[in-house]
Amino acid sequence: MKQSDSLQRFMFEHAAVRGEIIHLEATWKAVMDRRDYPLALRTVLGEMMAAAALLSATLKFSGSLIMQIQGGGPVRLLVVECGADLTMRAMAHWDGDLADDADLSGLVGEGRFVITIDPKKGRQTYQGIVDLEGGSVAAVLENYMQRSAQLDTRIWLAADGHGAGGLLLQKMPDSPEADTDAWNRATHLGATVKRRELLDLPAREIIHRLFHEEDIRLFDSSPVHFGCTCSRDRVANTLRMLGHDEVRSLLDETGYIEADCEFCNQHYVFDAVDTAQIFVSDIVDPVGPTRH
Repeated sequence: MKQSDSLQRFMFEHAAVRGEIIHLEATWKAVMDRRDYPLALRTVLGEMMAAAALLSATLKFSGSLIMQIQGGGPVRLLVVECGADLTMRAMAHWDGDLADDADLSGLVGEGRFVITIDPKKGRQTYQGIVDLEGGSVAAVLENYMQRSAQLDTRIWLAADGHGAGGLLLQKMPDSPEADTDAWNRATHLGATVKRRELLDLPAREIIHRLFHEEDIRLFDSSPVHFGCTCSRDRVANTLRMLGHDEVRSLLDETGYIEADCEFCNQHYVFDAVDTAQIFVSDIVDPVGPTRH
């Protein structure tokens, strides 16, 4: 049965445990089609996309969650951004050839994991940083959630050449001590999920297979899709921030300025007339420059 890209939330009726299952196919493909990523990088980036959607859905905010892995190995940077509406984009930088079976540590070497919560609308941005410990995207994120958010969280992720999927279980904040047994039981059952199940089965079937003896409440599923926040106005605002003299210097070299979005490959060109309009306008785009 073909699945749509969606996130399914659920919770245990008689225990302070919540869960989510994510399935990505078209969204994953939209990212992978924009750059020829090596197989190992496709796997890690797919797992990060699934994880970003799972974590974003646990937050009550209207902005975006940005996950970055900054590495010292052949892969220097991986970035995934997920909006509150589950609109996603992702990209990576790497050097040379990558072995198909390379794991996270083999790809990035020594590095760090950075998670940024940007609520937008002028509100304060939160950022947390942890070392890359655990050898997998799921293990790194579990460590992060325990250390930075003090939330017991278990995550199972999977990705292949066609899509990505994931399961998250989380102990609710301020849950009573009596729920420890329920949490242990839920995570024990969650740990039996198979990689192919996360990639191939509908969320409701996975939930039934894992937790059929539990009283589970299902919520409406939420659609997930690819989307990039870049725009010509954002690029213009970046040029405005550079200043008239710097932009004029760039124009003097070739007669035009080019900018490419690393997330969606959109190409922007500004000539002398375009840049003149930027600086004669008194209207400043309230949206900040595109992240790369």
